[in-house]
Amino acid sequence: MEERETYLKKAHNNLFLLPSEAVFIDLLTDSGTGAMSHYQWAALMRGDESYAGSKSFYALNETVTSITGYEHMIPTHQGRGAEQVVLPILAKKPGMYFISNMHFDTTRAHVDLAGATPIDCVVDECFDIKGYSPFKGNMNVAKCEKYIKDLGADNIAGIIMTITNNSAGGQPVSLENLKEVYALSRKYGVPLIIDGARFAENSYFIHLREKGYQNKSVADIAKEIFKYADIFMMSAKKDGLVNIGGLIAIKDDEELFRECQGRAVPYEGFPTYGGLAGRDMEALAVGLKEGIEEDYLQHRLDQVRYLCDKLKNAGVPVQYPAGGHAVFVDCKSMCPHIPFDQFPAQSVCNAVYLEAGIRTVEVGSMLMGRDAKTGENLESPFEWMRLAIPRRTYTYAHLDMVANAVIKVHEKRDKLKGVTFEYEPKILRHFMARLKYIE
Repeated sequence: MEERETYLKKAHNNLFLLPSEAVFIDLLTDSGTGAMSHYQWAALMRGDESYAGSKSFYALNETVTSITGYEHMIPTHQGRGAEQVVLPILAKKPGMYFISNMHFDTTRAHVDLAGATPIDCVVDECFDIKGYSPFKGNMNVAKCEKYIKDLGADNIAGIIMTITNNSAGGQPVSLENLKEVYALSRKYGVPLIIDGARFAENSYFIHLREKGYQNKSVADIAKEIFKYADIFMMSAKKDGLVNIGGLIAIKDDEELFRECQGRAVPYEGFPTYGGLAGRDMEALAVGLKEGIEEDYLQHRLDQVRYLCDKLKNAGVPVQYPAGGHAVFVDCKSMCPHIPFDQFPAQSVCNAVYLEAGIRTVEVGSMLMGRDAKTGENLESPFEWMRLAIPRRTYTYAHLDMVANAVIKVHEKRDKLKGVTFEYEPKILRHFMARLKYIE
């Protein structure tokens, strides 16, 4: 405990600033933190490091086309690389809007940087964390259409469907909902973008929960998902099962594809490597195929369910049912004495680290940032502590230890204090902020 207190103090009470050797079980993120298979390591040795026209690019392109049906693909160094290429192109004039079932942190930041405004439109069932609903990540279609009508279709730069819906608790989106949103995008002439870092997990949820898809393979469901979109952006560090990488894939808009290629050159690199080494593209080409294997997905989702159930049964408030990549603890109800602008989830995250050396992450009002016009702290609808489980990394015994630590913190939650900024970056502040406790 004394060592952890020293480490946390040196990290200015921000778990992002901890050295990894100070962490026992690292649930900060599932992005790029999983283990590659021996097939991926073998593929890595085949990397063609040619600057232009690498064989590894064509191997990756073939895999992406086989999964999505999209012919046009640009690799990027990670998901935010895709966002910095695509979103400013779509935001053709100042003051436009992107509507999403929920923007996550980097997407929200890149919308802001593109001079546009993010709008979240998740279904109401999402806010009932105790009630069972199979697709809490869905878009509120009526609300989305009202925004389009009120703001004007010409002012909507795009509709972003995040699958699974990370900010909502890793909750899946149904194919029925995606079809409805796609029909809306056709009606008003607005492009639909799938932010599909966890498309494979979402596809498996559809296989398990949506009527008519129990006998369809995950690969077939994924291909159907991509039929109902125009653009696919991906952080491949999730369902691509790699430690670095991202993708832009475009269905049939040749002009948009050429524009994205042109913007990728100064920001990411030549379009046939896009910020990745050839060996990374080879590993990703294999990882995308492994990521849609149903035995892997069954184990993956069961680990998340296992931890969620242990916490729920102990009285810890969690988003239920479990999502695909993480367990989300509701720190707003856990610590009602800490106001939103003193970041209750960050306080809980720090307490779990001090308890057992387990690193988690705040997904709440600190991550949400400030209003671009007023400078006031935005209040997130959720104050989550996210326990993101890396792929193919931890055992159920590790998850038992995580559960025990969270339950112990929950038992002494009334003693937790809020935090405020000593140093606050202007963009994506939660990554590099320095914090102090409020006495």
